[in-house]
Amino acid sequence: MLLPATADAEWIDHRDTLLAWLDALPADAAVGVDTEFMRRNTFYPQLALLQLGWNGRHALVDPLAFDIGTALQPRLGDGAVVTVMHSASEDLETLAPLLPDGPRQLFDTQIAAAFVGMGLGISYRALVAELAGVELDKGETRSDWLQRPLTDSQRAYATLDVVYLKTIHEQLGERLHQRDRSAWHAEDCDRLKRRASHRDGDPQPQRALRAAAEWPVAKQALLRRLLLWRDRSARSLDRPRPWLMDDTLALSLAQQPATTLSELEQRSRGQRALRSAQRSELLELLGRPVDADEIAATASIPAHPQGEAKKALAAMKQAVDEQATALDLPSGLLCPRKVLEEYVVSAEWPEFLEGWRREVLHDRLPALLPA
Repeated sequence: MLLPATADAEWIDHRDTLLAWLDALPADAAVGVDTEFMRRNTFYPQLALLQLGWNGRHALVDPLAFDIGTALQPRLGDGAVVTVMHSASEDLETLAPLLPDGPRQLFDTQIAAAFVGMGLGISYRALVAELAGVELDKGETRSDWLQRPLTDSQRAYATLDVVYLKTIHEQLGERLHQRDRSAWHAEDCDRLKRRASHRDGDPQPQRALRAAAEWPVAKQALLRRLLLWRDRSARSLDRPRPWLMDDTLALSLAQQPATTLSELEQRSRGQRALRSAQRSELLELLGRPVDADEIAATASIPAHPQGEAKKALAAMKQAVDEQATALDLPSGLLCPRKVLEEYVVSAEWPEFLEGWRREVLHDRLPALLPA
């Protein structure tokens, strides 16, 4: 295994310098992109560094020094440039204020690796080792990227995150073409971009708390009300959701609402961002009756499959595994178990299984639904 190559990167802390770097790119360049961000005590990720790489040229862009969005949007957001990223979901979320719809053309190397038989969720480090024969160091994984100046070690680590994207992109692109999977990969990259661009939150957050699946509909509606409030408040305060109200407390309050401020204070101890103003809001929400419109707007929480549904789930899982094997794809890429669980309970074709997955699975799965 080779040691990583040394690579110089231009430090960019002025808009004109970034524009000049981007203007030197061919119109259809494949540009390696990565971010470093911090999210220890905030709701929104804080962009601390943007790394760019193309054809042996590398740049470390300081987003704390100037607004980089107006420079990025014309080339990455609107132009024909291919943006090459690894496991891009968090990076896309971090860049969303600057690229609201994401890069126009995204090539996610982790997704591509799954399509060409390299496994689901492979790390950048493992991909570099496999395709470039280089062992990368993980030494700066937990660095403070908001500090200035960055250390030489931080700069070297950040640069290496884009140095090998060119090699990886070229090899994976060729393998996708050989397997006739390029269109499927592009579809999943577009799906990833759409998910990252939805910044208003999940309108049905209660569906993730399956412990409440057997609750009466009014209780589920109250739980939804509390979780929607938590999301709005966390965004407004820029604090992590669990700092306002963790899932355990949300379930407890929805099942047995607090009736006085003192009771709420007692039960909500340890919620770091829940101050007196938020407790007053929360108490008002708990005391307000659930009406018919609120119940109608609340999607039911999918229960764990039981009885015939459980048997149907096993049959569907086998069908997915067989099809994944025939296509040489990871089963989790084709259809995660969670998606099957919801489908077998609701009998509604999942949005996740639209597109190329519908073509592959729609002839098999509906026939396996319980009668």
